[in-house]
Amino acid sequence: MGRQPAPPPTVSPDHTVRFLLDGEEVQCSGFAPTTTLLTWLRESRGRCGTKEGCAEGDCGACTVVVAEAVEGRIAWRSVNACIQLLATLHGKALYTVESLREPDGTLHPAQQAMIDCHASQCGFCTPGFVMSLFALYRNQSRADNDAVTDALSGNLCRCTGYRPIVDAAQRMYALPAPAEDADRRARETALYARLQALEGEADLVLAHAQGRYLAPRTLASFANCYADNPDATVLAGGTDIGLWITKHFRPLPLLLHLGRVRELAAIRQHDGALEIGAAVRLEDAFRALVAHYPDAAGLHRRFASLPIRNAGTLCGNIANGSPIGDSMPALIALGAEVVLHRAGQQRRLALEDLYLGYQQKALAAGEFVEAVRIPLPRAAGDVHFRAWKVSRRHDQDISAVFAGFALQYEDGRITRVRLAYGGMAATPRRAYATEAALLGRPFDAAALADARRALQQDFTPLSDVRASAEYRMRVAQNLLTRLQLETSGGARAASSLADLGDGGHASI
Repeated sequence: MGRQPAPPPTVSPDHTVRFLLDGEEVQCSGFAPTTTLLTWLRESRGRCGTKEGCAEGDCGACTVVVAEAVEGRIAWRSVNACIQLLATLHGKALYTVESLREPDGTLHPAQQAMIDCHASQCGFCTPGFVMSLFALYRNQSRADNDAVTDALSGNLCRCTGYRPIVDAAQRMYALPAPAEDADRRARETALYARLQALEGEADLVLAHAQGRYLAPRTLASFANCYADNPDATVLAGGTDIGLWITKHFRPLPLLLHLGRVRELAAIRQHDGALEIGAAVRLEDAFRALVAHYPDAAGLHRRFASLPIRNAGTLCGNIANGSPIGDSMPALIALGAEVVLHRAGQQRRLALEDLYLGYQQKALAAGEFVEAVRIPLPRAAGDVHFRAWKVSRRHDQDISAVFAGFALQYEDGRITRVRLAYGGMAATPRRAYATEAALLGRPFDAAALADARRALQQDFTPLSDVRASAEYRMRVAQNLLTRLQLETSGGARAASSLADLGDGGHASI
């Protein structure tokens, strides 16, 4: 492949991580690149309100809020400090539970509401809940129950119960606003300028005895760095790599972070497709997808938790290639393709062709996923799309089965069909035999029966701690039945499925 020369550097590489903590600039250097934000907060700053619970981004006891400058505004994001690497804070503003109290001791409404509603017992998880509520308070002037439960989807409490915590989420909006909110717009404008100045234009380069960390600023610089160092670990949101550090204690000699590359942070419509760059957060990516495919709303809300979606990226989920990665079956059903990049050269590949086997991908050395392209519907209702997740727990759980379906009809017959499943094989896969059983036919009882039989040709699922092979096959077949009821005019039958929500396991 040809090599795209990087433009001559205009500034020297930066060797110091700079960010704001409570509005004061912090400069960090000389630390191991695998240092997590949680470790730094507790051990270097004594901020012990941020707790370590699970150390894998599940319990929410470590939740903090990060503010960053994004397209002319300040984005406030709740994230898990236990799997957020300290180096990725460069150019951002950080807030912990200790940040919220005003100088005179007045508590933030999110804190005071927790007290007023008796929403804490043992208190271990309470700072994490407060920070999730603080992010909600910053992002929305009021919130309904759906917004509240979504904001708290990454926080677990086993002693208080959620009713008083949800009550506190509503109560905080009725309390007097913090003094700083009086000139909030001016404060955020000033914060935006400070963060842009901290971010700078230089590549970030950190060196330590335990490894190196490179965070290029441009696509050309990133691509050339990876071509020169194909054994580097590409870091996006860190929601998977963070566990390699906290759980597996894996050495990572070279981390190559793509989060500072402007070109990879874009969402755009181009040539009839929605193109989502590799640095786009899952939360932003799903919002863009749901705008065109409203039936992806269940996928959006049930993909992990809000703090995970605020950190992880859609292309990172794709590149990871897990057989239970929830995004891939839905995107495969929609006919998505990935844009692959190596040293200035691009190629496109159908998403289903990216996966060769368990944790095996059709990527050359130094090649990475630059973007994912999702075809847009030509008109409203043109594509009957469904994405259903079946898991033991509704929120923040790993799928037993995930199904993505896309159908098009003409004169009552199926003229185009793409069916994909996760959790049924070593990779996310299309159900080709099942598609063939449906193509060109009305989706009637006979076609459904043939499709259910054909699914057994497509998959031989395994049993594991999440589900047995028999359960997986039965669920996968029953999701076909649900698809037939919802898309073939069976209005009465479909209405009886309204209580299934997003494919809840109890009804399958």
